[in-house]
Amino acid sequence: MTDADMMAVEIVCDDGVMLGGHLWPRAGGTGCGRVLINAATGVLARYYHPYARFLAQRGFTVLTYDYRGIGRSRPTRLRGFDCRWADWGERDFAAALDFLRARAPDGPMMVVGHSIGGFLPGLARNAPLIDRMLTVGAQYAYWRDYAAAQRICLFLKWHVAMPVLTALYGYFPGRKLGWLEDLPAGVAKDWSFRRARMEFSHPPAARGEVLQRFAAVTADILAIAVTDDELATTSAIRRALRYYKNAASTEVALSPGDLGSDKIGHFSLFHERHAADFWLDTLIWLRDGINPWPDKPFGHATRKVEHEIFESRCHIDTRA
Repeated sequence: MTDADMMAVEIVCDDGVMLGGHLWPRAGGTGCGRVLINAATGVLARYYHPYARFLAQRGFTVLTYDYRGIGRSRPTRLRGFDCRWADWGERDFAAALDFLRARAPDGPMMVVGHSIGGFLPGLARNAPLIDRMLTVGAQYAYWRDYAAAQRICLFLKWHVAMPVLTALYGYFPGRKLGWLEDLPAGVAKDWSFRRARMEFSHPPAARGEVLQRFAAVTADILAIAVTDDELATTSAIRRALRYYKNAASTEVALSPGDLGSDKIGHFSLFHERHAADFWLDTLIWLRDGINPWPDKPFGHATRKVEHEIFESRCHIDTRA
């Protein structure tokens, strides 16, 4: 399969916003299922095209797409474009999931979510349709979870410089700075001012529904952490996973040495140099639901206890 085999598609959201994406038909006869790839914040969908092609060559029907305000879903004018992280989950992801179901009705429904892309599904009304998720560095950017050695620098970059520049430009000029792609102002503000409890980023009246949507997700989740990822530390990943309280989650921590690398960080697992190791191993999870790294947990034995602690602190206070 080559890039000529993929099909450019348009996905219509329930509010009329049109998203640009690509559908990758599976190669061969019998299919292994459907995979929807969710990008990280400020990352173009085409960054994941090599991995999408890899999966399609091995029997999966794959959909990649850009969130509203990004890449092929960017409006002519980004300044003044009204969009938040919640829109990416509640509207964009939900529409992409419905689109993939309609185009490829057979086989298990799976999501590969990178960074915020592994958290957004919990915001969608149709997330209970997901059978299995592979999340890579999935978290929602609460600054206290950043790696201690880089925390001050990252705080200044994403929680001081970003909101100031967003206020000046009317959007975040990430491309001009070499800091990811440009972002709609609302998304940049969500990142800059994210609180420890995700639901407090939503209006008080909506918080109960947000938590209920996450609780409705029953997909099996394999959550991947990388030991040199300064953004998605194990504490950040656990903070996000706790919202999926009715999903069976397995946590895996991979080091660069496990994959024959000196450095991986937050992005490198989707580089083609990992096709022969990480990508190949992910097939075992996506196709068979088997954790390919059973000897690399980062605390699975404490998951039930952590959920109980989280629930005890999770009384919804709509006055906050």
